Amino acid sequence: MAKSVLILGGGIGGVAAAIAFRKKGFEVELVSDRDTLFIYPIAIWIPVGTAEFPDVSMPLSKLAERHGFSLTIDKVVALDGIKRTVTLKKGALRNTTGLVVIALGASKLKHEGIEHTLSICGNPEDSLRLKERIEALVKRGSGNIAFGFGGNPKDPSAVRGGPAFELFFNLHHHLKKLGIRDNYEMTFFAPMAEPGARMGKKALSAMSTRFKANKFNTRYGKKISRFEPDGVLFEDQSKLQSDLTMFIPAGEGHETIKASNLPQNQAGFIRIDDFCRIEGTPGWYAVGDAAALEGPDWKAKQGHLAELMARNAACNAAVEHLGLNSDLKGYQEHLSILCVMDMGGGAGFIYADGKRGIFIPMPVFGHWLKKSWGHYYKLSNMKQIPRIPGM
Repeated sequence: MAKSVLILGGGIGGVAAAIAFRKKGFEVELVSDRDTLFIYPIAIWIPVGTAEFPDVSMPLSKLAERHGFSLTIDKVVALDGIKRTVTLKKGALRNTTGLVVIALGASKLKHEGIEHTLSICGNPEDSLRLKERIEALVKRGSGNIAFGFGGNPKDPSAVRGGPAFELFFNLHHHLKKLGIRDNYEMTFFAPMAEPGARMGKKALSAMSTRFKANKFNTRYGKKISRFEPDGVLFEDQSKLQSDLTMFIPAGEGHETIKASNLPQNQAGFIRIDDFCRIEGTPGWYAVGDAAALEGPDWKAKQGHLAELMARNAACNAAVEHLGLNSDLKGYQEHLSILCVMDMGGGAGFIYADGKRGIFIPMPVFGHWLKKSWGHYYKLSNMKQIPRIPGM
């Protein structure tokens, strides 16, 4: 009889774990509070109208059918690593006799006045609300636009800057195509002195050059005091006027994890070892944004790392619980910053690993490369095309 595994979370990491554990021969149940997998890396195109909501979503039921795992739509409301129990909102208490993989993602820091902002990394429906706000601003014909992201001093790896930059560039491209870009004041803000520094000096220099060429304003190095209906107030009492504020708060531990007895770092992320095993709770793993990453200061939580951690967790579980003859696989040696930063009319390939930083401009072609990745991700997860090893 195959050993069972309960996977909590239906995001990129959770789905990757469900697929990887099934490939290793485990019986898998995936629990998600949403019935779709929302593909955040390509959601940047919804607000500017170059992608529709269904293009960025995959029904979890179809993925479950294709890969042979069971699906439960429910919310995880409590975790107990000592008693080894998982409590679901509708399904009540589960005494877990098998393995558990926690891929619940992260909560967001709650800034004062956050309700006056919208986020491209928040609830999936926020992407549609952003689209409505942008359409209204375009109809108005002019305005002030402010995009930014925040940090978490307790865990700097929980930052999400890339999507903010991408949507900012895409909105600029959209307004330019409409012939009305000069009617809008566009400002990017962040509390760090050099937002995006994790991408490496070459990428940072290229971004700075592009910001100047596109006449973007910046407001860096000032802590955010609060958000207001008409802008952003900083700690020095200066104010950035805005008719549309898009802000991505830094992450902190998921509320259910923070309320649990699982080992956590200062920010509320689950402490794991290099093999994704939760400290002191044998047979329990954590992957993706739910986990506290160990490693160099420049490390960051990204989708490709969540997938790698999921695959490693499945391999390591097979070694320890199914007798697979293989070495355990760690995630720390694979830490890197990797993305194709879409800019609407092109893109830039970014790679950094602490030893080197690469930025390769990809005019026009880069935009379609990222579009192609979105199609590849969906088709390969549905087993309609082969998955490229490591991707």
